[in-house]
Amino acid sequence: MTGIWRITDRGRDLLVRYPDGFGETTLFQIFGKFSDSGDGTGVAEGVDLDGSSAQQTPDEQIEDAIEEIHRTVADELLDKIAKAPPAFFEGLVLDLLHAMGYGASEDDLERVGQPGDGGIDGIISLDRLGFEKVYVQAKRWKGSVGRPEIQAFYGALAGRRARKGVFITTSSFTRDAREFTGQLSESIVLLDGARLTSLMIEYGIGVSHYRVIRLPKTDDDYFEDGPG
Repeated sequence: MTGIWRITDRGRDLLVRYPDGFGETTLFQIFGKFSDSGDGTGVAEGVDLDGSSAQQTPDEQIEDAIEEIHRTVADELLDKIAKAPPAFFEGLVLDLLHAMGYGASEDDLERVGQPGDGGIDGIISLDRLGFEKVYVQAKRWKGSVGRPEIQAFYGALAGRRARKGVFITTSSFTRDAREFTGQLSESIVLLDGARLTSLMIEYGIGVSHYRVIRLPKTDDDYFEDGPG
């Protein structure tokens, strides 16, 4: 039987990595253990064409697994936020900022988000007397937030003679928006969806940590100093 065969990109990578070929041990590390599929062809169990798993240490594999869990949870958080009422998201943002240490107490978190608020969704007093405040705008967007939205927020801050603001979105910011923010004398922080969910996971807002893993390693000091 004749045909046309074409090497894949992964195959080319293997040729570069193993120009002189490789033995059976390396073959199993890359492709896994082969079993008979019943049709005369071999089927690899646990195929890993780029050999990344075979080259990773156990710690690196654990770190990759944790990163994958974080990505999955982050996607779930954004999905739930998108389905929640707007007022819920505004409250979530204030809870997060409080968990991060902004505001002396829950009473220092003021939810605005009403008609005529000038685009301000929340206000956080950084001290008991309210001399220092952070103004918050929280928007659930699917598209990127651009410079016009940041300019409008800047105008709302100027109207209140505010010096600090946080613009939080579930999506992302355009390059123009970030460049405009960097040119302002007042301090405006931009928080996109990726950073938002990362902070929610870190500070336990909308998530729970169900397992603590204790990883053992040998105690070299014990073996050098001896028992007791």
